[in-house]
Amino acid sequence: MPEGDTVFLAGKRMQDALAGGTLLRGELRHPALATVDLAGREVLAVRTVGKHMFTRFSGDLSLHSHFRMDGAWHLYRPGEKWRRPGHQVRAVLAVPDRVAVGFALHDLELLPTDEESRLVGHLGPDLLDEGWDQVHEDEAVRRFAADPDRELGVVLLDQRVVAGVGNLYKAEVCFLLGASPWSPVSAVDARAAVRLSRKLLLVNAWRPEQTTTGDLARGRHHWVFERTGKPCRRCGTRVRAGSQGSGVQERVAYWCPRCQPGLT
Repeated sequence: MPEGDTVFLAGKRMQDALAGGTLLRGELRHPALATVDLAGREVLAVRTVGKHMFTRFSGDLSLHSHFRMDGAWHLYRPGEKWRRPGHQVRAVLAVPDRVAVGFALHDLELLPTDEESRLVGHLGPDLLDEGWDQVHEDEAVRRFAADPDRELGVVLLDQRVVAGVGNLYKAEVCFLLGASPWSPVSAVDARAAVRLSRKLLLVNAWRPEQTTTGDLARGRHHWVFERTGKPCRRCGTRVRAGSQGSGVQERVAYWCPRCQPGLT
């Protein structure tokens, strides 16, 4: 599942490409929306909240999309060949000079713009909210520390606590905090964890490359994420991996046993 910064960047690119334009083509290839034609509507804005995207149209209408594991929005020039197969297309939004194609978007919903909170109102503060202030931080810290016995990695991935952290940043935040993903939340400073999560997302929000080490060289982007069996960049101990969470929430956790003491 993409991280919040990936969705944020996609939203900014969609905003730049579509906002202010009138749709020449507005197809939704989704069973519940197959008869909808958005052609003729103006694209007013594109907004992201955590891993959710809302494309707003004239007439008080918004299209909600969520990337899940394999979804994406691509932007093309008219007539340009699409980079993914046609059977994966779920939405086509075309203005005179750009075409936005939504691939493998399993979650699509049209709703009144003033009802967007129905889909995202349960989320914690968005770490990439451009209006982020002390009130947002304090609320995020409150939610983060609400259950001190919960596992740190589970809390970081809980979008009801803070919105935007995915498995990559979960692994890297735990490493930089020096705590095992299975450590209780009480083992770390909640405010430091929130600030670090926001900092890492902000660093990468305006580019497709994601680094937590500060190094964009090939193979040097991350401390422990997807580095199972490789030496820790800090101490040389072999990075380990294991499952954390259950059911649909289960994810692979990566950690250095030496740099991240605690429960495993």
